[in-house]
Amino acid sequence: MEFNLLHHGISVETIHRNLVPARLYEEAVRVEKGFAIAQNGALVCDSGRKTGRSPKDKRIVEESGSSDDIWWGSINIGLDEDTYNINFERAVDYLNTRDELYVLDGFAGWDPKYRLKIRIICTRPYHALFMHNMLIRPTAEELESFGKPDYVVFNAGAFPANRYTKGMTSDTSVVLHLARKQVVILGTEYAGEMKKGVFTIMNYLMPKEGVMSMHCSANEDPEKGDVSLFFGLSGTGKTTLSADPSRLLIGDDEHCWTDEGVFNIEGGCYAKCIGLREESEPEIFNAIRFGSVLENVVIDKKTREVDYDDESLTQNTRCSYPIEYIPNAKLPCVGGHPKNIILLTCDAFGVLPPVSRLTPEQAMYHFISGYTAKVAGTEQGVDEPTATFSACFGAAFMVWHPSRYAELLAEKIRKHDSKVWLVNTGWSGGPYGVGSRFKLKYTRAIIDAIHDGSLAAEESYKDPVFGVAIPKACANVPSELLDPKKTWADAAEFDKTAQKLANLFHDNFKKFEDGASEEIRNAGPVAKATV
Repeated sequence: MEFNLLHHGISVETIHRNLVPARLYEEAVRVEKGFAIAQNGALVCDSGRKTGRSPKDKRIVEESGSSDDIWWGSINIGLDEDTYNINFERAVDYLNTRDELYVLDGFAGWDPKYRLKIRIICTRPYHALFMHNMLIRPTAEELESFGKPDYVVFNAGAFPANRYTKGMTSDTSVVLHLARKQVVILGTEYAGEMKKGVFTIMNYLMPKEGVMSMHCSANEDPEKGDVSLFFGLSGTGKTTLSADPSRLLIGDDEHCWTDEGVFNIEGGCYAKCIGLREESEPEIFNAIRFGSVLENVVIDKKTREVDYDDESLTQNTRCSYPIEYIPNAKLPCVGGHPKNIILLTCDAFGVLPPVSRLTPEQAMYHFISGYTAKVAGTEQGVDEPTATFSACFGAAFMVWHPSRYAELLAEKIRKHDSKVWLVNTGWSGGPYGVGSRFKLKYTRAIIDAIHDGSLAAEESYKDPVFGVAIPKACANVPSELLDPKKTWADAAEFDKTAQKLANLFHDNFKKFEDGASEEIRNAGPVAKATV
């Protein structure tokens, strides 16, 4: 029987289901204006006017089966059933106007016990190739017996939402309906919305099973089997540091921690490409080849060479590729219980130490806080860093209250005696504009010392403001760099800036205090008035 989408309300006759990458290349070049093949073999794609996610346009339908579970607010914004029906019908109507559609059936979750069957329905070949990379690819036999999907993503992103419809704030809308097991995308063609839609689903379902869903990367020692998790917001080095040639990569972005160990949710990686260099990130650089999707990058019109430094389209240049393109990927993407958990932050204030050891209570505090820092945009006329807090290092995708995820993590840390580290990949010697970015080679040396156990054995001292344990020495890292205060020319200015950041932590944590224990509340930095 020929495959069709009639049971989804879609009557388009020409359906391209699970085309191989070569066919999707042909389709993309045929139907997409301006698409090209880079010299390295990757498909170069343009997502249009949206070059990143639209978190303010994300909604979850308020329905009786899930409403009591969801942490409603500025991240999880509710939408009524009637408005969802309007958006759903709008998406299906648009899809029905197309001469041909692309379908990708795949899996989310490498552990068969928790695996979901996901169906992507889209209009663009590049979107199908992207999700071919990001989902776990079924075998021919699995595809034949795929049956009814658990969740369906209706990607009608080329068609806008009606901004005057109740609950809409723009012509972009990404809506999750948990009861109907559907995601509807309107008004954005950024491929990452599909990937994060699937992650949001897993973030809702897994805690119901007692499983910790995590926005993190994971790798493993090939001989000892020691697993490390890397949590961090965009730009902190999560993907870069987990792609370690001496270790096996379990995954770069989304994982779950069960009673048996960890598993990757995805079948591929989605790496930032801005400033990419083979010397510093050879695994990622060489993974960009035939079958990979380069999104919003600039290439030379004659040579087809990629200019990874060109940010004229966006700073958020990306590449998706199957995880097996990483030579040391671990397949299947599962591992044991983590021995080390590394919380990454890019501190543009320049006051957090390059590495520090956390107590379980401090780990919960920093996990719930999810801190990094960015430099404010010049259009506001601000030339100093701004703090960014994203609960659980992935608030945009967390459905439950952050304390639910923190409790699950704390339970597993204590049960398996995992060591937790805070690693700052940001500035040293002063804030952004004065100091300099901590060198990647030193951060890699810190990670190596964590993995070989030598850093845990080092003598440490307590930071007077943040309370974390700072090692006095680390192999292959100059000892004077480990104490951030010693790298500043002006000690008084350091103290002032450190206290400023401590106060920002304190102010941010106020919204979580009701759901946090006294031990966790007291595990944060010392907050006091600044002069």
